[in-house]
Amino acid sequence: MKKILLIFSIAISTLILAQQKPTLFLIGDSTMANKENPDKNPEHGWGQVLPQFFTTGIEIQNHAMNGRSSKSFRTEGRWDKVEKQIKKGDFVIIQFGHNDQKLKDSTKFTNPYTQYRANLERYVNEARAKGATPILMTSIVRRNFNENGVLLDTHKEYPLVVRMVANDLRVPFVDMQLLTEQLEVSYGPENSKKLHLHYKEGEDPYYPKGKDDDTHLSTLGAESVAKLAVKDLKTLKIGLAKYIK
Repeated sequence: MKKILLIFSIAISTLILAQQKPTLFLIGDSTMANKENPDKNPEHGWGQVLPQFFTTGIEIQNHAMNGRSSKSFRTEGRWDKVEKQIKKGDFVIIQFGHNDQKLKDSTKFTNPYTQYRANLERYVNEARAKGATPILMTSIVRRNFNENGVLLDTHKEYPLVVRMVANDLRVPFVDMQLLTEQLEVSYGPENSKKLHLHYKEGEDPYYPKGKDDDTHLSTLGAESVAKLAVKDLKTLKIGLAKYIK
């Protein structure tokens, strides 16, 4: 009987501990998303490689999806799926912007100062309502050097709005635009191709016709960006640092 009680007690304790284990949810676009065929596909989202920088004390769920904006992520029911799982003590990283710019796609485009801002505020408030800690991030930059070797911004007002929401609602914030801008510049106009997807015809079997993509990330790019994110996440006094290796 004592053995049975002991086993039952251990089982209950294990269940309680499992329930208390926090989750870090990621919502965003293709730059963050998991990619198919990771062993063969050179493209990786930075959220895809993020788990290697965290301990097993926290679960990481990457819900980021290719081509999604702050608008379409909700209208497709993707946020609903996340929100239903959120519990007290969890964390939610929010990073949209790339696809909110798509003027020719009414299902994705948002005006930065109205719809986009309202969407970010709603994600923040709904995460907080479930007892989670939201974390806002600006979009990572595109590799966009001009003929003089100057990296030009492509996101216009969107990162500014993220900063405004983070400031006004006092949301933990990581400026990925700044961090990745510094990363691209440190590599330079030519060498920075290594951070992205640049392959000549026949160079990589996954892209037999070649590839020139300055938005999405190579494995090196994804790991470099994830390291930058983790470094800043560690400085935020929100209880997440203890789960970072």
